[in-house]
Amino acid sequence: MASTRMTMTDDPTRDERDYLDERIYEYNVATTGITDGRLMLFTVRDEQEHVIAGLSGWSWGGCMEIEYLWVREQWRGKGLGAQLLAAAEAEGIARGCTQVVIDTHSFQAPEFYKKHGYEVYGAVDNYPRGFAHIHLKKELP
Repeated sequence: MASTRMTMTDDPTRDERDYLDERIYEYNVATTGITDGRLMLFTVRDEQEHVIAGLSGWSWGGCMEIEYLWVREQWRGKGLGAQLLAAAEAEGIARGCTQVVIDTHSFQAPEFYKKHGYEVYGAVDNYPRGFAHIHLKKELP
């Protein structure tokens, strides 16, 4: 048997992370036969072309997951998050998705998502310590 060694880094490269993502996706496709996985990225830019807000996620097998939704602090409360969320949901519907899921923390935006029709389906307390990690979902038309 070939020898192996394990390493650990707290600063992985994007290529290393992408490699693992690709292997998991390959396994998922081989196991389920579902091959329609696609990434999505929305950005909002100011007049100088700086990114002031963005949303990333993916769709696969009729489901959509929002990984990140971020708005620069001075642009919060101006509707950009709602616009990004609506655009992502519309894209999910166009891709045939019937549900969308997102995770957030109790100190982030659970009320924002609830206001936009998301329901809590689970939570983990003390993740991080003193806060909760919240799982939300929404059925799409």
